[in-house]
Amino acid sequence: MLKLSHENSKLKLSDKSKRVYLTIGLLILFLWSANGTKFNPLLFRDFGNTLNFIQKSFLNPDWSVLPMALKESVITVQIAIMGTFLALILAIPISFLGAKNTSPHWSIYTFLRSVLSFIRSIPEIVFALIFVPTVSLGPFAGVLALMIHNIGVMGKLFSEIIESADIGPQEAVASTGAKKIIVILYGIVPQVIPHVLSNAFYRLEVSVRASLVLGLVGAGGVGQLLSIHFRMFQYNKVAVDCLVIMTMVIVIDYFGGIIRRRVI
Repeated sequence: MLKLSHENSKLKLSDKSKRVYLTIGLLILFLWSANGTKFNPLLFRDFGNTLNFIQKSFLNPDWSVLPMALKESVITVQIAIMGTFLALILAIPISFLGAKNTSPHWSIYTFLRSVLSFIRSIPEIVFALIFVPTVSLGPFAGVLALMIHNIGVMGKLFSEIIESADIGPQEAVASTGAKKIIVILYGIVPQVIPHVLSNAFYRLEVSVRASLVLGLVGAGGVGQLLSIHFRMFQYNKVAVDCLVIMTMVIVIDYFGGIIRRRVI
């Protein structure tokens, strides 16, 4: 009995020590990050200057730019739709080749998963800058940038969904003597389609926000209009651009959420 009590006390002490070390480690990590980012809460004593700037520059919006902002927001959505749709078409077959349970050979699986991981690690803005010398500035560069990045993201995500498919339906189809392609079509595809579509709609929402950033490097849309007004110090027009962007993102997130809930 005494031995058991002694072991329990040692276990409690060990858990307490782990929590102490974890707390110290997190504190050191926070202080290290604060030092590297020059984090200084004392600077907020001048926050009134920011409020005055907002009051003078943003609370008197120039509504004359609204029609142009709405037109450019449509282009932003079009960039996101094209970039996501093209990526979806290409990512689906790639994901089947890059999934362990459907890939024809381990070397193909390894190669494609490595390529997909590499592609998704590169930001969309880098791809946009790469394509500028070929297609010049404009929405097409944004479409290509989103397409390439989304292929990496969706390809890896879809392949993981395929790998996690329930084995039961696959075994049921295989028990009839069906070939592997038939097993995939009838044992895996029906399971993964809802999840693939749900994630595709989510990527569309993300792509809308990404296309706003791409506009800052000349890829068109309301992001580019926002960049122009910022560089010209036309903050009353920037206010309208921001309102249009916020409204667009909220509406797309709302309807995207509804669609994703109904698909699954």
